[in-house]
Amino acid sequence: MKKIVFLLVCFISTLSLTAQEKHSYENEVRNLIRQDSLIKTRKDLILFTGSSSIRMWTDLEKDFPNKIVLNRAFGGSTMRDLLYFANEVIVPYNPKTIFIYEGDNDLGFAHATSEQIIASADSLLTIIRTKLPATVKVYFISPKPSIARWHLKEQYVQFNKDLQTWIRKKKNVYFIDVWSKMLNPDGTIRKDLFIEDGLHMNRKGYDIWRDTIRKYVK
Repeated sequence: MKKIVFLLVCFISTLSLTAQEKHSYENEVRNLIRQDSLIKTRKDLILFTGSSSIRMWTDLEKDFPNKIVLNRAFGGSTMRDLLYFANEVIVPYNPKTIFIYEGDNDLGFAHATSEQIIASADSLLTIIRTKLPATVKVYFISPKPSIARWHLKEQYVQFNKDLQTWIRKKKNVYFIDVWSKMLNPDGTIRKDLFIEDGLHMNRKGYDIWRDTIRKYVK
């Protein structure tokens, strides 16, 4: 029942937003779409999307050489934002594989619950399954730990568990754990992986992501 109520609220708010004003990321998404003419081929395309941790991965193509990878992450988006723009930043590219990074901002500043985030993820997956082939593999990258949001550690840990539980019930959907890879052996956060804001990663952080995700980029 809570999930139904949440989805209804999302639907109503989306209608209201459409009628009254543009989404805050509208211009950024439109700018991304304008770059589509630069895409040399869409055959076997591997799509990365989500929030700023993906958006700021400027070496994405270099990190996965000989693969057709495309970055369509935007802003400091949430799972709900990605759901809103799914028909713009996911569906048109007909990717064979999709990597999604959301949940970090949902917990960090949107104050969404695990149930609410997963409800949005479920609706997002429904769009993917309805408009793209059933063979498309979808990978959800776990929210990462960060210095700036370490005080929310328990919420992140619980969400990652809840996300894994939800994913186990889905076909061709997978969970990628970057959380544990960014911690010291004693469970504390590796502070050397972040830039000055304590939230976004430096090259060391992206090296961990590259090495963790590489085996799934096929």
